[in-house]
Amino acid sequence: MCANDVRPRARTLLKWDHLRVGMVVMVNYNIEIPEERGFWFDAEITSLKEISRSNKEVRVKILLGGPDDVISDCKLLIVEEIYKIEKPGAPPLTSADGQFKRKSGPECKHCKADPEAECRFCSCCVCGGKQDAHMQLLCDECNMAFHIYCLNPPLSKIPEDEDWYCPTCKNDTSEVVKAGEKLKASKKKAKMPSAHTESQRDWGKGMACVGRTKECTIVPSNHYGPIPGIPVGTTWKFRVQVSEAGVHRPHVGGIHGRSNDGSYSLVLAGGFEDEVDRGDEFTYTGSGGRDLSGNKRIGEHSFDQTLTHMNRALALNCDAPLNDKDGAESRNWRAGKPVRVVRSSKGRRISKYAPEEGNRYDGIYKVVKYWPEIGKCGFLVWRYLLRRDDSEPAPWTPEGAERIKKLGLSVQYPEGYLEAMANKSKKDRGKRNSGKQDKPEKAEKKEKGKEEKKEPETCPQSNGSQKRPQETETQDHETPAKVGKLAEKGEAFQLSAEQQWLIREDCLNRKLWDEALNCIMEGPNFLRKVEQIFMCVCCQELVYQPITTECLHNVCKTCLQRSFRAEVYTCPACRHDLGKDYIMVLNKILQSLLDQFFPGYSKGR
Repeated sequence: MCANDVRPRARTLLKWDHLRVGMVVMVNYNIEIPEERGFWFDAEITSLKEISRSNKEVRVKILLGGPDDVISDCKLLIVEEIYKIEKPGAPPLTSADGQFKRKSGPECKHCKADPEAECRFCSCCVCGGKQDAHMQLLCDECNMAFHIYCLNPPLSKIPEDEDWYCPTCKNDTSEVVKAGEKLKASKKKAKMPSAHTESQRDWGKGMACVGRTKECTIVPSNHYGPIPGIPVGTTWKFRVQVSEAGVHRPHVGGIHGRSNDGSYSLVLAGGFEDEVDRGDEFTYTGSGGRDLSGNKRIGEHSFDQTLTHMNRALALNCDAPLNDKDGAESRNWRAGKPVRVVRSSKGRRISKYAPEEGNRYDGIYKVVKYWPEIGKCGFLVWRYLLRRDDSEPAPWTPEGAERIKKLGLSVQYPEGYLEAMANKSKKDRGKRNSGKQDKPEKAEKKEKGKEEKKEPETCPQSNGSQKRPQETETQDHETPAKVGKLAEKGEAFQLSAEQQWLIREDCLNRKLWDEALNCIMEGPNFLRKVEQIFMCVCCQELVYQPITTECLHNVCKTCLQRSFRAEVYTCPACRHDLGKDYIMVLNKILQSLLDQFFPGYSKGR
């Protein structure tokens, strides 16, 4: 490398008279904020405009490197600092030329580094004065400056500690929760409306905000009709479990649907006093009309409802042209789109058909009609009349109760919920006992005897380290008997004549079907078994367009094609060599069976 390979430093300022369109010069430009001083770039002048004697405009094309790397039509902020680009071989700067420095932006863009002006950004943020710089402290959190005599209370000298925090950034040690301590009352929480409310309402202990641990993938989210494997009468403790099962996807919303398609499910929770529930049919009130701004969960009606969003989605399920003014009545209510209905125990106060605990799936309903009216709230609301259209008996009927008993359906709790509740009650009893140690000895013995009597009742739900192993052992011994009882008393899964014939015809999967048919007496568990047996080893979903390999494993066609594209020509399940020229033959019989057992699952694939 020689001197001719290095471009000399630009040092010649070009005056306005020397500038010409097409010249390549060095200019100052800020790419992100053009109104501020930035970095130095090579640029080609594209236009020169003299508006007045003191107001001149220069537009350039910034050159960033390659021929295509340019930024066009850039207006220069500083037209007085345009430098000539020196050619290689130009004489270098010497001491005789004096000290050469280019201008840089002011240290503070607020006061332009004026030493006489007060500024709370580059100086003391209390008084704004720039005097006594040696008496200023910089906060290690917000980086703001403070005079020691401007603090409240003022300091007599600079602290010797390395770290210093201003009153705003400093953590109050009295509010720090140490290990084992309870949360302390804060000023912020004391000002919240919840601190002064007299409401005794149970808000679900945060379960409305919890995330799903699993997601229903057996059918797509826009699936109409029942979810395969979920019988009428299935009950879940929390709404998030209903979402995980795919029956009603939203955690909080009452209607699930799309305004351009229709509604797939709704929850009947008794949110309106003038709703009428007759079991096989009920009136439902649409959503909206409440001011829920600022993270409110409920609110008084303050404006009229409109037939938009979810209200419109539910109206589209009615077998009638949409009418957003007067409503409509279906020509044939059974021809409307099906809606899955979940009744919540919250509706118990206005309906005898609501469950005593949790959220219960009550089957398929159809929209008979919808209309606008003035509700008890004094504002316009949209009403919907829904009528039951399900072959499975309703849970409140004797037939439905008998079926629930046969299927062994009970309230489903989240994993570990009962054990956690048992532990909590055990701790509460321990605290009560420790508080009663000052009682006389006889009273203490008497109470101890009472608790010993109560202990066997709570033991099955406890997860104590001593009792848990015994419990699991007894459960293991009783499992065969329970399965036998279920086989005798349970309701068998009903196979149609066509399904029985297709199962016999699927010779390649005969062994797998024999395993699945062993669970046919367990009702809905049969479908869970089928889903488990015919799961694709690649995508971990129910096989779609199944390919039954030579080694009798079932894989999705797309998954096997993806494997072959990656030049892996073996069975994904057992690594049996299939060969590069393996012909993928679709098992149409198995696909037909899965479509019948899980209607709608192929739509989401």
